Amino acid sequence: MADTFNYRIDHHGSLVRPAELLAARAADDPEALHKAQLTAVEESVAYQRRLRSTVVTDGDFPREDFRSAVLDAVSGFRRTEERTADGLPRWVAEALPKANGPLLAGRIADLTVIAPKVSLPSPAYLAATTFDPELAGSGGPASARELGEVLAEIIHAEIELLVSRGVRLIQLNNPLLLGQVAADPAEPGPLSFEDALAVEAQAVRLDVRPEGVRIGVCPGWEAPAVVDQAGAESLFGEVPADRWILPYDKGTAAELDLLRALPEDRDACLGVVDATVPELEDIDTVLARLDAGAEVKDIEDMAVAPSRGFADSAAHPLLSAEDQRRKLVLVETVARYCWGNEF
Repeated sequence: MADTFNYRIDHHGSLVRPAELLAARAADDPEALHKAQLTAVEESVAYQRRLRSTVVTDGDFPREDFRSAVLDAVSGFRRTEERTADGLPRWVAEALPKANGPLLAGRIADLTVIAPKVSLPSPAYLAATTFDPELAGSGGPASARELGEVLAEIIHAEIELLVSRGVRLIQLNNPLLLGQVAADPAEPGPLSFEDALAVEAQAVRLDVRPEGVRIGVCPGWEAPAVVDQAGAESLFGEVPADRWILPYDKGTAAELDLLRALPEDRDACLGVVDATVPELEDIDTVLARLDAGAEVKDIEDMAVAPSRGFADSAAHPLLSAEDQRRKLVLVETVARYCWGNEF
């Protein structure tokens, strides 16, 4: 899929929130919080430009975590006092969700830049983590598949709206999918792997696609120990995403196997630096891994990024703001080693 639109220097969208924004959120003053969000986003856009990133996001600054774009904007969900396995507040679907308007499309003007990147939680991920079978008989969704299909309709409509408003790069995040392409797959939970792929496909499929638009999927933050090649091929084959954002920061055979399973007509954005540790990677090691990747995938169909978002939850950043900056600078340096200044 090589063309002039590649966004070589990518990032997942979630950035470390500034202290002023966290303080405004804790103060529980909606007007002050809105002003703080606008200021933080404007400063973050300038920050990303200084780092010469080829994508610009709002850092997820207006949201509590990477799921909030959907959970805060649709009806049918209830927040509980429980926590998920990864420490996020647990939400449950008490009814089939209904959108109350655009999810993020209404905020695009806040970025004041051309063609920003937008990240959303995938419908299959939300269905798998919010479906509660105990609620099925009292107004809740009858199955995780039914919940996922309704969410897919909502997210598909949002993708179409975002594209119509000039967004050219949209990323859906599902941290669970790579667990299903392991040689010893994880328990699928309430949504089977086959159902998850069908739900994701429903969300990302676009009948009309303007030139340069990329709909990407991040199927997980870390490659499994061993990849089931048939499972990986099903993942990439059943979900018609243009761009796959894949872990590539450990140098394992499994990471290369994931890249090898990717069809020729799909882009690969490789997470070449670990967003969870402050130590900087050795650039020669990173470039050697990319050389190995270029033997199985055309390097013109690749981009580079950190391995995951730096703060998928606002209250729990993975690194400090300074360590984040150093990691993003390293990604930019790697990209320029690989492609020069042709972005």
